[in-house]
Amino acid sequence: MLDLEFAQLTDTGRVREQNEDALGYVLPTSATRVQSQGWVFVLADGVGGHEQGEVASQLAVDTVLTGFRKIPPGVMHVSLLPKLVQEANAAVFDRGHDRQGNQQMGTTLVVCALRFDSAVISHVGDSRCYLFRNGTGAALTRDHTMAAEQLRMNLLSEEEAEASDRKHVLTRCLGVDMFVAPDTITVNILPSDVLMLCSDGLHGLVAMPMMERILATHTDLNAAAKALVAAANEEGGHDNVSVQLIRILSVERMGLYRGRPYRML
Repeated sequence: MLDLEFAQLTDTGRVREQNEDALGYVLPTSATRVQSQGWVFVLADGVGGHEQGEVASQLAVDTVLTGFRKIPPGVMHVSLLPKLVQEANAAVFDRGHDRQGNQQMGTTLVVCALRFDSAVISHVGDSRCYLFRNGTGAALTRDHTMAAEQLRMNLLSEEEAEASDRKHVLTRCLGVDMFVAPDTITVNILPSDVLMLCSDGLHGLVAMPMMERILATHTDLNAAAKALVAAANEEGGHDNVSVQLIRILSVERMGLYRGRPYRML
């Protein structure tokens, strides 16, 4: 049976006066719910420059968590998460537009749901999900920013994209339009894997080698989360810093037959 441990931490940073990040999760309440529903973890980063970013991020997280708690047994995460992201977008859009249609708030969002031997990640914006396996980390998500889009079109090199003043300019976020297109992927997970959800206040300041060293050094996830936040603050802490760490303890190998999961021996 799938089993995991997790830790999360959010910090205002050294420059901002308030924290516009939000975190949340839903844990299965029984062994039956482990198989029929699974876990979900959510992280959102209120968009700078818009009013009430902290309201937008918390509303997005709450909407996803509420929707996940209501799902009937056996719903496939790969079809569920984009719907929950769209519900969160609608909630932020409705709250954030005044009677004249002016936008007042926005947020990024990254969602990770786990069940059996897989994780499904759906995201909008530049909050990320990473996978660390055997000491090596890699981003599973692709930023929705102008610099990242130009990199994918080979208009910029990786070095130019990293140095670009457009690397924080979002091309997609929740709350701007009535509909949003999240990117959704499924990855197989193995025991000892660590998944990390984080805001750009972390990944924008802490390089991959440092992330890998921290996770290798701190086997306790709470200590690792504190060390990652501290590393971001030591590099300037000019933004809110949020992180969720999920370590896979065991998995249940499953296959699919005509859309239905079955246990593999």
